[in-house]
Amino acid sequence: MSAEPSGPTEPPSTTAPHVVDGVDVQILPKVSLHDHLDGGLRPQTIIELADEIDLDVPETDADALGDWFARQSDSGSLVEYLKTFDLTTAVMQTRDGLARVAREFVLDLAADGVVYGEVRWAPEQHLARGLTLDQAVEAVQRGLEQGVDDVRASGANIRVGQLVTAMRHADRGLEIAQLAVRHRDAGVVGFDIAGAEAGFPASNHRIAFDYLAEQYFPVTVHAGEADGLASIQSALIDGRALRLGHGVRLAEDITVERQDDENIYVSLGRLSQWVKDREIALELSPSSNLQTGAIAAWGDDLIDHPFDLLYQLGFQVTVNTDNRLMSRTSLSRELALLADAFGYDLDDLETFQLNAAAATFLPLEDREDLAEAISSGFDTV
Repeated sequence: MSAEPSGPTEPPSTTAPHVVDGVDVQILPKVSLHDHLDGGLRPQTIIELADEIDLDVPETDADALGDWFARQSDSGSLVEYLKTFDLTTAVMQTRDGLARVAREFVLDLAADGVVYGEVRWAPEQHLARGLTLDQAVEAVQRGLEQGVDDVRASGANIRVGQLVTAMRHADRGLEIAQLAVRHRDAGVVGFDIAGAEAGFPASNHRIAFDYLAEQYFPVTVHAGEADGLASIQSALIDGRALRLGHGVRLAEDITVERQDDENIYVSLGRLSQWVKDREIALELSPSSNLQTGAIAAWGDDLIDHPFDLLYQLGFQVTVNTDNRLMSRTSLSRELALLADAFGYDLDDLETFQLNAAAATFLPLEDREDLAEAISSGFDTV
């Protein structure tokens, strides 16, 4: 069985219509900033790739396997949530496996109306079958480019870039930073650190971040998900982060002074004020934040998510999926869920996309063109 898909691929069920103001959100142009390659596999692809390497899977039916991922991920713990990646990364250890996953990733983004996406993944986790770091990056880039070509052949358009990620609990930060910079003119647009957050601050990788700063290479850092304000501070100071991966726990630095029937009066701490004033984008992922317990301090339902508080206060909020497989979601679904919870309309959804466009790691002129395309797309509905 070949690792390359044999024919046309269908979009996942998560791209079913999600309606806001009478408009199917799927047709709206969108930007995806925080989307993990190893968290966006199709269940059927996992089954087929696992069969090629004689790897046992919990379920051999695609729908049942999708259910398994959803159950395992809905634990309320980031540590438990991350264990599901043992299976997805296991089938992403060859050139063809990586290329297939990357190609389908792009097709699924395009089917959901995404016009620009940054795809993050950790090459150091994909070396078990003999690939080098550079070979892994090149395989993913090949798949991404195949996906873009397929989308264009269908009459649509999408652009993607890699965010090369280092695992924060490992000691390869500088090596992975150098890898990212080597491929900066071949598809890699930025750097990230990910993995278990608590106990592994960005400062552990300060030498890597120093190198990236010297190379004028953009950085986003997972922070404010499974750890609090100190982690965010380290991401900004030690990591020179231009965006915060999740960053939801920045709301811990916002104090509600009083409220009445119409207004909530708050004060910002120095950290949250800095993030707001510098317009540092928050890569918020509503469903994932619920699953991992990132918003446990505020509640356990979407209405409890501090997303709306941050938005109303003027923070640069963006909407993301994090891991489409584990959360069984899409960007359209996340936007529709927020609209339902907080009463957002299409103007709000456009704001979120313009925020994301401004925060991409594209050159300024390309960001401006992307913003124009988004506004044009929203104007036509």
